This record gives sequence, structure tokens and C-alpha cells, in this order.
Amino acid sequence: MTRKIDILDTTLRDGEQSPGCSMNTQEKVIVARELLRMGVDVIEAGFPVSSPGDFRAVSEIGSIAGDQAAVAAFSRAVDSDIAAAADALKTAERPRIITGIGVSPIHMEEKLRMSEDEVLERAAHAVAYAKSLVDDVQFYAEDAGRANPEFLVRVVQAVVDAGATVIEIPDTTGSCLPEAYGNLIKTIMENVSGIENVKVSVHAHNDLGLATALALAGVRNGATQVECTINGLGERAGNTALEEVVMALRMHGDELDAHTTIQTRELTRASRLVSRVTGMSVQPNKAIVGANAFAHSSGIHQDGVLKARGTYEIIDPAEVGASGSDIILSSRSGHAALRHRLQELGYSFSEEDFEEVYERFLEIADQKKEVYDEDLESIVQERQRDIEAIFTLNALQIQCGDPLVPTAVATITDAAGVRHVVSVTGTGPVDAAYKAIDKVVGIESDLQEFAVKAITRGIDAIGEVTVRITAQDGRVYNGRGSDNDIIVASAKAYINAINRMIQAQRSRS
Repeated sequence: MTRKIDILDTTLRDGEQSPGCSMNTQEKVIVARELLRMGVDVIEAGFPVSSPGDFRAVSEIGSIAGDQAAVAAFSRAVDSDIAAAADALKTAERPRIITGIGVSPIHMEEKLRMSEDEVLERAAHAVAYAKSLVDDVQFYAEDAGRANPEFLVRVVQAVVDAGATVIEIPDTTGSCLPEAYGNLIKTIMENVSGIENVKVSVHAHNDLGLATALALAGVRNGATQVECTINGLGERAGNTALEEVVMALRMHGDELDAHTTIQTRELTRASRLVSRVTGMSVQPNKAIVGANAFAHSSGIHQDGVLKARGTYEIIDPAEVGASGSDIILSSRSGHAALRHRLQELGYSFSEEDFEEVYERFLEIADQKKEVYDEDLESIVQERQRDIEAIFTLNALQIQCGDPLVPTAVATITDAAGVRHVVSVTGTGPVDAAYKAIDKVVGIESDLQEFAVKAITRGIDAIGEVTVRITAQDGRVYNGRGSDNDIIVASAKAYINAINRMIQAQRSRS
């Protein structure tokens, strides 16, 4: 069995320090529950002395964690900080105080204005005091990445002797190269007496884009705890991303002699939750959890993935809770990808006919970044016969506001020329309008996506609405509508999608 690597998640403390990412107590508890579902070993819940909100968050998270995870509270090497951390952790079954001090020359000289001996004394005192309050004490040697290695060894030795149970070696500024950081961990493992009885933890920042590499270098050289955040949140360029480290250890566990017990199928869910709570979007090409992490646009890649997923995907999307691989149709897509998607939509062609479809596809792809299913449906329908709209929106009147009940009165004409006037209430104006349309159309579908954007400038801009609906057979159809009234545009888009769905179903029958 490989070594068990603990995962300490600091999204709620270090991650929250990202500008604009602050969370209230309720939001921290929501994220903490997801971290517990994921199976993190330690939740660093906050910095109690910094604010009443952080104190409450640590206390509430301690009360819900039970024995599932240790709950840690951050402090400086100051008695009042440590006492506040201990007070906040009284609700936790497995409390941990994290305390520490800067150990690099620039921190000692410019920030702390302390000598090496004074730092040694302060560090040992802080750990001893924390140890008198809780059994589990983690010491962080701030800016260890730029410290004198000999002095760092002295500090670590002093705090181990004082009773620290976890030694954290941060590359606070993300300045190290992986090999150098790994050697720093190795130096500590080889030169500190009793280090085999404590956990050595790595904490890296991503200023040079090396945070995950630094963490893995630390693990390779003896560290048994990695500190990270969901989506790599954190100050400046962020912290080590939890999802990256966990999946790297999952793939390379044997060569690193390491494994975690994280439930990886929760990774995508956790990423989206943290993004929603903090308002910090995840870049599409973010490893593991980005929207494009399992998307393929190049024709060469698409052909390979369609033949065997492993040709271009090293991770099964299901392992991280993602819905699956995406084949993105664009001007770079080849014959194989287009044929595959058309077959999924229920169409098959002779080689000669397919080449005509492909040529038309390329014409559209040159004009758009991405070709959607409704574009393909349109191409197919162009080759068959023109079908007029089955349903047409003639008029729409909406009544809404507080305390009014949102009500839609819609006039819709069907293909036979019959005008239908319906009045329906809903939870909002768009919901009421869509329910009115459903009442006339009489076809069941599920609204999957709804997006709105301005396509002209100014306060009187024309709004364009794009919707995506799923039919009962699982096929997806897009619809678009535009109008100065965004509710009318929404209704037009919905009817457009329904018409496309009906047209496609008729063409296949």
C-alpha cells in the first residue's frame, strides 16, 4: 500500500483571501459540507481572531464536521490569536491550531524586525502554548521557500521539540522551482530529529504556475500532507489546486508512493459550488474542472477520441464527476466528428450526399466559432424541403411585479391557421410565457439552458435570447429570438426551439 497523503483544504481561509472571494458564515458552511462529502482530511475553516464572522465560521464548521475531518483554525505566533483559535474550536471533535511565523531573511528583517534567535523563541513558545490548549498543533514556517535552509532546520527542530504534530513548509511567494523545493523537504526529513513522528505538509502558491509541481515534488521527497484550495483560489495567482493534486496522485500514485482518499467524483461539483459562492469563474481551460477539460475541437483529436477515448484523454470524465467528453463542431472538425454527430441526431447519408452536407457545414463553420445541433438540423432541412413555422407568436402580454402574480396572455397561431389565446400564471414572467406556449403546443420538453445578451448598443438595445431544450427522446434543440422586449425575445426563442424540434422529428419519420 502506498503512503496516505492527507489533503488539507484551505479554500475557506487562504482561498477566501482572493480579492472579491469573501464568504459569509452560511456560505462557508455550505462549502464545508461539500468538503466533507469529498472526504478532505483537514478543513482550515478560518482565522478566528481576524473577525467575529471568521470566529463563527470556525465554530459552526467544527460542530458539523464530527470525526469526519479535523477542523483547523489559523493564527499568528501571538498568544491572543492562539487563544481565539482554541475558543472557536471548542465545538470540534478533532481541533487543530495552525500557528507560525516568518523565517526568511526578508520577513525577519523587514516585516518582523526580529533576529533569528527571537524568531526561534517565538516559534517554540507559540507551539507550546497552542499544545497546552489542543493536542493537534500545526506550525507554518512562513516563506520557507526563501529561508536559509540551515536556519529553517533549526526552527523546525525547535517546534518539533515543543510538541508540533504537523510541520508546514510553505513556498509563500511561489518562487521556488520544483527540484529546489523538493530538496528543501528532503533536507528537513534528513536533518530534524523526530521528524518521522510528525506530518510534513507542503503549501505552495502559483505565482509561476508551478504550484501543483511544487506540491508533488514535496510529496516525492517525504511530505505526507498537501494544502490546497478548490479551483486553485488564493492570494495573487492562487494556491495549489486540490483537483490537480488529487488526480495527479491518482494517476502517478505508484511512482510517488502516495495516494489520497478523496472522492474524486465530487471534484466537478465542488468546483462549480465554490465558483458560484465566490463569484469567481473557472477559466474554460482549467485542468480537471474547466469547461473545456474534456472538450475536443480539432478534427484529428475528434477522430481519435471517437475511435478510442484514451487516445487523447488521460482521465475518464466520470472519475471527476464531469458529464462526459464533448465534441465541439467547428471549422477544424473533420468528417468523422460531423458524421458522428449527425448519426446521434438520427441522420445517415450516402457518401455523395454526406460530402454535400460537409461542404455546407464548412461554410457555416467559417462564419461561426461553433456549429450547434440546430445548425446541423438546418443544413439537413435545406436539403429536404422548406417547412414553414408550425407555431407563430402573434402577441404576448405580461403582467408582473411585486406583489402581483406573474401572468402571461399569449396569442399563438398553429400550422392550420387556428389562433389560440391562453392566459397562464408562473413563478416569473418568462416562466409564465413558457407555460402559455406549452399549453398551446402540447409537447413535453425540458428547458436546459437560457442565455440573454444585447446585440446592439444603448439603453434601447435589442436583446437576443438563446435557449436549449431537450425532447423526450433526449435530443437537444436550440432556439433564438430577438426583440427590444426581452420577455418577447424569450418567447420567440422558445417557440423557435420547439419548431426546430417538431421539424426534425417530422424529417426523421
